[in-house]
Order: sequence, then structure tokens, then C-alpha cells
Amino acid sequence: MSATPINLNRARKAKARRDAKMLAAENRASFGRTKAEKTAAQAEADRLARAVEGHRREPQTSKP
Repeated sequence: MSATPINLNRARKAKARRDAKMLAAENRASFGRTKAEKTAAQAEADRLARAVEGHRREPQTSKP
């Protein structure tokens, strides 16, 4: 039973490329939106926050 040897430099570089591609995909998802999409998402988040606040039993009060 003999295992095939691997080139560690090649494996290290392949892992670095995979990690870079994954990071790039995450960045495209978070930063690759148009201004209209960002504004729409913010408006939806504000609307949901108001809806939740409107359904509270007691209003939130800040402590002095």
C-alpha cells in the first residue's frame, strides 16, 4: 500500500485560491448591489422595525 505523494506548495496555493474565490463571492454579494437595491433593503428593514415597535405591549423607555 503506497500513497501517492503530493506537492505541498501546490496544495497550499490551491487552498489559497479556493479561499480567495470564496471571499470574492461573499464580497460580491454584500458590496455588489446597486444604490436602489441598498435603499430598498434599508426601507424594508425600517418598515419591519416600525411594525415590531408598533406591536410592543409597553413602549420602550430609556433609563436616565
